[in-house]
Amino acid sequence: MSEWPNKPHEFMDGIVISVAIVGRDENGELVVTAGNNHFLQMMGGAHADNQAFPIPFDTLIPDYARPALREKLEACFTSRRAQEVEQAYDFHKDTRLSRLSLEPIRHANGGGAVVEILVTGFDMAPKMYLTHEGEVSASRYRAVVDSAYDAIVTIDQQHNITLFNRAAENLFGYTSAEVLGRPIETLLPEKFRANHSQHVRQFADSPLTNLRQSTPPRMDESNSVYGQHRDGSIIPVEIAISKIDVDGVTEFTAVVRDITDRARQMELLKKQAVTDALTGLPNRREFLEFVDKVLGTDDVLSVFILDIDFFKKINDSYGHDIGDEVLRVLAKVGMSITHGSNLFARWGGEEFVAALPGADVGLAHRFAEEVRERIEQQDFEHAWHLKPIPFTVSIGVVTRAEGERDVDALMKRADRALYRAKKLGRNRVEVG
Repeated sequence: MSEWPNKPHEFMDGIVISVAIVGRDENGELVVTAGNNHFLQMMGGAHADNQAFPIPFDTLIPDYARPALREKLEACFTSRRAQEVEQAYDFHKDTRLSRLSLEPIRHANGGGAVVEILVTGFDMAPKMYLTHEGEVSASRYRAVVDSAYDAIVTIDQQHNITLFNRAAENLFGYTSAEVLGRPIETLLPEKFRANHSQHVRQFADSPLTNLRQSTPPRMDESNSVYGQHRDGSIIPVEIAISKIDVDGVTEFTAVVRDITDRARQMELLKKQAVTDALTGLPNRREFLEFVDKVLGTDDVLSVFILDIDFFKKINDSYGHDIGDEVLRVLAKVGMSITHGSNLFARWGGEEFVAALPGADVGLAHRFAEEVRERIEQQDFEHAWHLKPIPFTVSIGVVTRAEGERDVDALMKRADRALYRAKKLGRNRVEVG
C-alpha cells in the first residue's frame, strides 16, 4: 500500500489528470476529502475555489456513475487492493469515457493511521482517438496492399512469410492463410531453394543495402527471377526488394511482378532475330554464331554453301511468289537431310548453308550430293500452288583445316568451291 504525503493539496491542482481522495467521515460515509479541477469538472461540480472539502460522496458524484464507483471504492477499502473502473461522464459540451484507478493509501492524521483512496482519472478520448487513427491507418494500409496490381510478399528474419496480398494469391495460387508462417522457398522452383537463404543474407549484409534504402527499389531485367505456382508451373517475375527494420527486427518486403507475357514476347523477338521470316530456317547471324562456337573447339567441322541455279529466270518466268515457294521447298528438303547436331540455314537471297559438326569432307560431300539429287529428281512431297517447278542447285563443300578458327575464312573457301561448281556447269557439288 502506498504511503501518502502529509500535504496532498499542495500539488493536486497542478496535475492535468483527474485526481481526488476519498475517505470516510465519522459516520463511516464516503466523502471526497480533496480533488482537483479536472476531477470536479468530470463530476459536473463547480470550480474548486467554490468547493469546501470534504464533500459527501453522494452529493458530488452524478447519479448515473455513483453505484459502480461506490462498489469499486468499497472493494478497495475492504481488500486494500487497487481497483479500476471505466465510466462515461457528461461534461458541459460532450460525454467522455474515463478510466478511474483506485489506489489505497495510508497516512497519519492526528497521530492515527488513516486509510483513504487515491482516485486518478484518465480521459480515454485521446487514447481512443489514437487507437482509431491506428486502426484507420492499418485499414488504409491493408486496402492499398490488397488492391496493388503487383504481388507483395514480406518475410521475417527467419525467412518465413508474414504478408501475402491478393495479387500474390493470384500470382502463386496460394491463399494467404496457406502460406503465412511458411518459408519463402515455398514460392521458388526446386533448383533455387537450397541457396536462397544464403542469397537473402548476402543481400542483408551488402554494403549497397543502405544505398538501396535511400533510393526507391526498382524493377528491371537484372532483377528477373523465377517463381513457382502452386501447380508446379514456373513463373518468370521481376522483383524489387526492400529491407525494413521494425522495432529492431529486420523484415524484407518484395514487390513481385508477373512478366510471363513480356518473357514470351522477348523469346519471340529473340527467335525472330535469328530466324529467316520466309523459310523459318535459322538466318545468317544464327549460322555464323553456331559455326564460330564450333570453331572455338578442336572438333571436326564441314560446311557447304548452296545456290539455286538460274533463280532469276524462275522469278522472271513464274513471278516472285513462285520464287518464294521454291525457296521454301529447298528449306524443307535441307531440314529433312541435315538433322541432329547439324544446322541448315538461309544465307541470303537464293543461297543456303549447312554446318555439319563431326562430319569429315567425305561425309559432308555425301550430304551435299543427297540434297542436290533430291532437288534435281523432285524427290520430295510438296503441294505446289501451281504445277511443280523444276530447278537444280550448285554446292561448294569445305572442311576446317587443323587449328582453323576464322569463320569468315572458312566461308570464303566454301564460296570459292561454289563458284567452281557453277563454272563447271552447275547442278554439281565441288569440294574446296
